[in-house]
Amino acid sequence: MAKEVILGIDIGGTNTTFALVDREGNIVFKDNIPTNQYADARLLVRRIKELIEKQPQNVKLTGVGIGAPNGNYYKGTIEFAPNLKWSGIIPLTNYFTEDFHIPAFLTNDANAAALGEMLFGNAKGMRDFIMVTLGTGLGSGIVVNGQVLYGHDGFAGELGHVIVEENGRQCGCGRKGCLETYASATGIKNTVVNLLGQTNEQSELRGFKFEDLSGKIIEQAASRGDKIALKAFGITGEYLGKALANVIAITSPEAIVLFGGLALAGDLIFKPTEYFMNKNILKIFEHKVRLIPSALPSNDAALLGAAALAWKELG
Repeated sequence: MAKEVILGIDIGGTNTTFALVDREGNIVFKDNIPTNQYADARLLVRRIKELIEKQPQNVKLTGVGIGAPNGNYYKGTIEFAPNLKWSGIIPLTNYFTEDFHIPAFLTNDANAAALGEMLFGNAKGMRDFIMVTLGTGLGSGIVVNGQVLYGHDGFAGELGHVIVEENGRQCGCGRKGCLETYASATGIKNTVVNLLGQTNEQSELRGFKFEDLSGKIIEQAASRGDKIALKAFGITGEYLGKALANVIAITSPEAIVLFGGLALAGDLIFKPTEYFMNKNILKIFEHKVRLIPSALPSNDAALLGAAALAWKELG
């Protein structure tokens, strides 16, 4: 008897990764193709279909789950995604349904990660939690009563774009002072550069150009006791912790899950974030909200999240 699987798809600006995923979160097959090589999204869909059909596994494909930037859950569309060649509004789930003849579902990448954590990760069994992805930017998926919070238009839950500093750093969204400009890999790089300009303190990070810096390099310097790197993590945690204290007052989550490259820094980011979260939390929420790491494997989290979306929708 053929095993039921979902086609999970993670669409990124550089690559589109896709996999066949069973109900337990096991990946049966995985591959990737360059996203921007396909000027028309329909061509990308057809290429994925060709590659899937070549697989000899004894599986039954029951649905498609897609995580994508600017993905609208309600409409199944990608809308004006700045890092993709496809301009305007792309009816992506329609393309998959037409070519594969099975149901297709789409959401943004952070919401997909939240669903993946709820089905396969540390949020298993939780009905109220927040997933925060700390990558190049800051994404978030908010789960309330077992359901992802989408809002009336499909774009709710943008914690990365709450303003935490009046007239602060320029954000890619067009505004200034958004949280993601301070609490992300890009944010911590800017913090390091600012700190280096404010002091003559010795630091191993002085030898790097901005484009050569990374969250990992800053993490390694901090682990060796570099004071600039340690201070940068402290500042990053302060911004993030205060913002989390505010969002806790709105959704009262059981836990906040941190995921992404910056979250892999462990105590360097968790300790200051937890300190400032608890310092600023409303009294009625004290000692009720856990700050925990994701249990999803970094390389497959987006795929598992996209598959989880379809599994949850299909029941």
